[in-house]
Amino acid sequence: MKKVLVVHYSQTGQLADIVAELLQPLRAAGVAIHEEVLRPARPHPFPWPFFDFLDVFPESVRMDAAPNLPLTVPADADFDLVILAWQVWYLSPSLPVTAFLKSAEGRRLLAGKPVVSVVACRNMWMTAQEKLAALLAEAGARLVDHVALTDDAHPLATFITTPRWMFTGRRDRFLGLPRAGVAPRDVAGAARFGHALAEALAQDGERSGQPMLAGLRAAVVNPRLVISERAGQRAFKVWSALVRACGQPGQRRRRPALALFALYLVTLIITVVPTSLALQTLFAPLLRPRLERLRAQYEQPSGSADFKLAHDE
Repeated sequence: MKKVLVVHYSQTGQLADIVAELLQPLRAAGVAIHEEVLRPARPHPFPWPFFDFLDVFPESVRMDAAPNLPLTVPADADFDLVILAWQVWYLSPSLPVTAFLKSAEGRRLLAGKPVVSVVACRNMWMTAQEKLAALLAEAGARLVDHVALTDDAHPLATFITTPRWMFTGRRDRFLGLPRAGVAPRDVAGAARFGHALAEALAQDGERSGQPMLAGLRAAVVNPRLVISERAGQRAFKVWSALVRACGQPGQRRRRPALALFALYLVTLIITVVPTSLALQTLFAPLLRPRLERLRAQYEQPSGSADFKLAHDE
């Protein structure tokens, strides 16, 4: 019997729903699963109060995470495969996931293991995935597959619907805009990855070092967003240093700097991001080779091809 460790943290519950859909075929196939839900020592509320949401920004960017509560699985437990499901906070892995990846217990569990990464977010996950892959490599793990599930609404619409969901807990249609978050059909569609993993585990596919989820449209990259992410990452490093210089997490004296950052972020979203995307469209012929290289880079290892889906149909 194959044994799989599933590690995740879901603040809104969306990621937990995706994990449940993915695991159902594995459970049906008789795979032994240990599901480890990460528990921050200082819980993050949902809906998020405004300044609590901002206050995690500097440490998220710097990947300086406070420890989680102890894991429920022994650090010396052995598994055939690890599934790591995570969220994006400020273009970085969420703090609970970062804490797990940097902990001694997490690294012992990951050392030498094949890992399937599963991210659910608004749409910008590429630079966060780079950071996650680096932390996995430091732990001695092997990233063999990556799945990205995103909100398929227009990016400008999600700039309204996603914050509304974060701050109010409401994700229904609003002012003619679509429902926030990953579409229900895509949540349910995560089961296809569970079926593929169950089949691969039955054939020792996790030992091959090759992707087990190729051909299932696992990770579709918009390379234009990568350019925006990289620009945002550079600015975030400056702002995170400024806020951290004003105080420690939770201290009220950080709030003026956080308020300034929020104003900057709104200005960036309203002006710089649309301008950047417009310029990329204008110069698309010149940028095409670079964009295609970025697409190929960030869609690894599982890719965006859908040949298995077409075959099933």
